[in-house]
Amino acid sequence: MIKVRVAQSRGHTQLDWLDSFHSFSFGEYYDPQQMGFSHLRVINEDRVGPGKGFDVHGHRDMEIISYVIKGELAHKDSLGNGSIIRPGEIQRMSAGAGIRHSEYNPSKTEKVHFLQIWIMPNQVGLEPGYEQKTISVVQNQWIVLASPDPQNSLITVHQDVSLHLAHLSQSRSLEYEFAPQRCGWVQMIKGEINLNGVVLRKGDGAAIVNEGLAQITCIEDAELLLFDLHEH
Repeated sequence: MIKVRVAQSRGHTQLDWLDSFHSFSFGEYYDPQQMGFSHLRVINEDRVGPGKGFDVHGHRDMEIISYVIKGELAHKDSLGNGSIIRPGEIQRMSAGAGIRHSEYNPSKTEKVHFLQIWIMPNQVGLEPGYEQKTISVVQNQWIVLASPDPQNSLITVHQDVSLHLAHLSQSRSLEYEFAPQRCGWVQMIKGEINLNGVVLRKGDGAAIVNEGLAQITCIEDAELLLFDLHEH
């Protein structure tokens, strides 16, 4: 079964400095039918205006991943980390027992466009942590961005979840096989694909349940994320 979350159906927060779309319930947007998928709790597509951002605030017991699509995102946290995240990089912050951080757009002229992803950890009270890595993109192949195994992915998450990235060229195809009792979520960043007979476009998401195999054919040059998750 492929259940599509069309981009236009997402929750939406519009402020003078923030334009944010929520795949799942977040903040003032609440939909009891959209509370997450497996261990995936938040996918926010954010656009933040020049010189603006999220002031210092706290998190607990959440794996938080930032993926910049365009522009730059400045990060500071209570562990002493301070960095700029750019397209072609992936960042993970484990909030664990508690962490405070800020995220803002350091540019004076350009917006920053990024995805913020929250994954529920496999235990509470973990030691807070931080990682930021560069992605070596290979066209028309899966790249493992995150998993519990640091030997097989760029960043480590404390949950039975793997996150994969694909940059697909028009007319090219790619497959992903799910093990038994596994499910998936695809989040489109750009372009257009056919996923097991269902068309997905920029901003769309899709739950993949009891499919076994995800067969993807690229209709228009595409960038997408695929989460491999345990069925609840």
